[in-house]
Amino acid sequence: MSRPVQFNINPKPVDREGHIGVVELPAGHIGDGFLATKMSDLVGLGRKNSLWPQPFATSCCGIEFMATAGAHYDLGRFGAERMAYTPRQCDVLMVMGTIAKKMAPVLKQVYSQMAEPRWVIAVGACASSGGIFDTYSVLQGIDQIIPVDVYVPGCPPRPEAILDGLMKIQDLVGKESLRRRNSDHYKALLGSYGIE
Repeated sequence: MSRPVQFNINPKPVDREGHIGVVELPAGHIGDGFLATKMSDLVGLGRKNSLWPQPFATSCCGIEFMATAGAHYDLGRFGAERMAYTPRQCDVLMVMGTIAKKMAPVLKQVYSQMAEPRWVIAVGACASSGGIFDTYSVLQGIDQIIPVDVYVPGCPPRPEAILDGLMKIQDLVGKESLRRRNSDHYKALLGSYGIE
């Protein structure tokens, strides 16, 4: 017997006549053939709807992510359908599964190779806090080696939770100031992790 699935936790209104979902324009002045708005709002709109995820999956949360990227849940409707397996082309690092302490330098190197701006999602209990593996060999949360923007709870999390985490990242990206990455606070944050 299949279980009932709720696809969107916070559903958005759908245009039933045009059958095309249109993103809301940023606040500004709209005239015949032009839009005058803040540059940061326009860049945020473009960034949030064209995220390129870098999956870093090591265990069962990776299987749930594969289901999320499949046709039933369709990660592509959020503009994140282009998976790239090279960190130099990605802007969202999705860490899923148990991270052993031996793997921590590799994860940190992958994060360091990503271009700015970059965001991180810790998917599942193991990536967020070590999960049930409270042992000497398992990293007790990836936030010990890299900064994390969004935590997705669950063991393993359902695909709906992963989509919700991606939507939280989209909200964060859309509202982020263009100058935040150049601030002293951000540089101090990266310095506290030993990242230049």
